[in-house]
Amino acid sequence: MSDNDLDYLEELDALEVEEIGEEELSVSADSDENPRLTQSLFADSVFPVVIIDKKLRIIFANQSCDNLFTGFPKVGGNYFIDVFGRAFEMQDIKKIRETVLTGENGYSWKGSALIKSRKTKTVETRVYMFPEHIESKEPEYFVIMFDDVTEENKRLLRAVFLSLLEASKLKDNDTGKHITRVNYYSKRLAEELHFSNNPIYKRIDADYIDNIGFLAAMHDVGKIGTPDDILNKAGPLSEWEWTIMREHTINGGFILSTYPHPMAKDIALCHHERWDGSGYPYKLEGEMIPLSARIVAIADVYDALRMERSYKPALCHEIAKIKILEESGSHFDPALVEVFGNIESDFQEIFDNNMDDPSNHPRKKIN
Repeated sequence: MSDNDLDYLEELDALEVEEIGEEELSVSADSDENPRLTQSLFADSVFPVVIIDKKLRIIFANQSCDNLFTGFPKVGGNYFIDVFGRAFEMQDIKKIRETVLTGENGYSWKGSALIKSRKTKTVETRVYMFPEHIESKEPEYFVIMFDDVTEENKRLLRAVFLSLLEASKLKDNDTGKHITRVNYYSKRLAEELHFSNNPIYKRIDADYIDNIGFLAAMHDVGKIGTPDDILNKAGPLSEWEWTIMREHTINGGFILSTYPHPMAKDIALCHHERWDGSGYPYKLEGEMIPLSARIVAIADVYDALRMERSYKPALCHEIAKIKILEESGSHFDPALVEVFGNIESDFQEIFDNNMDDPSNHPRKKIN
C-alpha cells in the first residue's frame, strides 16, 4: 500500500469520526422516520438506489442496490461513508458531505464510483444525488442513484483494442486460434492461483482473472510493426532477422501503454522474458518479470509447441507438457510450472476444444 493510500485512509477515518462522532447507528430500513413514499417509488426501480439522511446514514436500499453490491458490506442501516467511502475519491466524499450540509448546487451532486471486493469484479457506476423533495429548502433525506456502466465501458474500451488485434492478425495469418487458446490457458492458470489462497498471489482477484482472460491475446500485437518478409518467412530466421523480430515486444508495450490497466503493457513487453534472465527485450529475471507476463509465457509456449507452423511440426500434449516441465527454473517461474503440472489436462482440453482447421495444417503430429 502506497503512502498516498495510507494518507487517504487516515483522512477518510478522520472524516467518519468528524461526521458521526460517538452516536450509535440506530436507524434501520424499518424505522418510522423513513420517507416511506419515496421508498415505494424506488423499491422496484431497475436502478440501484439508497436514501440517506442529513447525517449520511443509509436508511433505505432497494433490491437492485442489494443485487448490484452483492458481496459488499450490508448496505441498509450503515453510514454511507462506511459502506462506500473507499469507492470514491476523497475529494468526492468531501463534496457529497458539503452538498448535504450546505445545499450547494441545490443539494445535488453527480460523479462516479469504483466499488470493489476481492471476490467480485469492480463495479463502475455513475452516481447521482438529489434531495428527496426538490422544493424543500432544507431537505431531510437525499436519494443516491447508481447507474452501472461497467460492461458498457468495458465493451467500448475493449472494442478499440480488439480492432488493433484484428489488424495484427492480418500481418500474422498463420496463428489460427492461437490467441483464443492463450487467453483460455492464461485465465485458467490465474484461476488456479486465485483459488490456492496463497498470500503471494493475493493480487489475483476477480478483476485480474477477467483482465488476463482478455489481455493475454494481445501479447503479440506488436508484430503489426514487424516486416512481412520476416514475420511470414518459411524457415528459420537469421540472427539479424531475429533482432528485428524481438522488437515486437517493445512495439507491443508502446501500443498498449495507453490501455488503462498496466497488465496490457506488461504482457506485451515481457512475455518473452525468461526466469533465468536470458530472455528479451531487457533480460529481466525472476520476480522482476511481471506475474501476468510469467503466466502468459507458459500459455504462449505450450500452444506454440502444440501448433504446426511453416518451420516446424506440431507436438502432442504429452511431449509439450514434458518440455514445459523441463523448463522450470530456466524459462519459466517454478511455482507456475508446478501449478501447470496440476492442471495440464485442462490445457489439453482447451486445445482440443479450440483446434484450428486441419486443412490449414496438413502435417501429422509427432507422437
